[in-house]
Amino acid sequence: MTEDNITRLHINNKEIILIGTAHVSKQSAEQVKEVIETEKPDSVCIELDEGRYKSIKEGNRWKDMDIFKVIKEKRATLLLMNLAISSFQKRMAKQFGINAGQEMIQGMESAEEIGAELVLADRNIQVTFSRVWGNLGLKGKALLLSQIIASIFSKEEISEEELEKMKQQDTINAMLQEFTEHFPRLKKPLIDERDQYLAQKIKSASGDKVVAVLGAAHVPGITKEIQHEHDLKNLSKRPPKSKAPKVIAWSIPILIIAMIAYTFITNPAAGWQQAISWVVWNGSFSALGTLIALGHPLAILTALIAAPITSLNPLIAAGWFAGFVQAYFSRPTVRDFEKLTEDVFNVKGFWHNKVTRVLLVVVLANVGSSLGTFIGGLDVVRLFINNLF
Repeated sequence: MTEDNITRLHINNKEIILIGTAHVSKQSAEQVKEVIETEKPDSVCIELDEGRYKSIKEGNRWKDMDIFKVIKEKRATLLLMNLAISSFQKRMAKQFGINAGQEMIQGMESAEEIGAELVLADRNIQVTFSRVWGNLGLKGKALLLSQIIASIFSKEEISEEELEKMKQQDTINAMLQEFTEHFPRLKKPLIDERDQYLAQKIKSASGDKVVAVLGAAHVPGITKEIQHEHDLKNLSKRPPKSKAPKVIAWSIPILIIAMIAYTFITNPAAGWQQAISWVVWNGSFSALGTLIALGHPLAILTALIAAPITSLNPLIAAGWFAGFVQAYFSRPTVRDFEKLTEDVFNVKGFWHNKVTRVLLVVVLANVGSSLGTFIGGLDVVRLFINNLF
């Protein structure tokens, strides 16, 4: 048995064997099978959380998704991001003729074959994203989204040499490598905290011998962190929400309404000009976003009408209304849900599949409305100042 990518540790009279893998490497999956069958551990830890484990076990889960419920629960953006990341991994795996995450699947299968306990050792991915997101300002969030989208829609093929380099990263790290160089503080929630979480779960696994299947990027950190105790409850906390965004979200519409109302009282003509500017900028940009998403004509009209109103209420969003209309008049079929994992391979698939098109309508209508709010708000302020002087 080759010892490449294998690290052996002894902690508290327990033998721990770490296998550093590439998430899209056929050789990694074969090595996982060989190590588990040879070592016959009491427990097998895999770098998955409950959600990702279920997504592997329940390959047809998309069929049961209620698109209206996704919109209502404000999960459209998160779902679109998860699909986008999945498409990046699947595109790499498809290029090399293997299944994405095959080494994790192999770990699950081999553990079952030898009767070992399976341990889901990774932190909930939504907690990780939440802690990453909380470390970013407005500029950072915009850059993060653009980096992910650029990585997904890139048509460049990955060479074998680049794949070997990726053995030092997991899928999310691979997509965000350049981004984390510009925002080094993201290394803590993205890698360091997960190293601590994984180390504690591995160390706590039952039995005298434990095999852990991990992305190779985590092996050095886990080797260090496993020597210490870590509070899993603390590492699983979502960051407290700042009150500042909520204050700003309510302050802007109140200020806009106050300025328009004052102008109407002092100069009705200028007040009408402000109101028209607000409606036109908000509605047109939200409608444009819906159009870019190839939304249904009635969804475009809904965004046009809803955006000037929803922009004055932080509790609602134009994209939700446009998304509901899109889902109603262009309802995704069972076939769309079945093809979802294939269609997210490329840009055309994202726009062609009725499920992702609904999500795109929600997201792009909201982006357009936000842009319209900014431009329209500036114009309202300009007209207000002109009226004062």
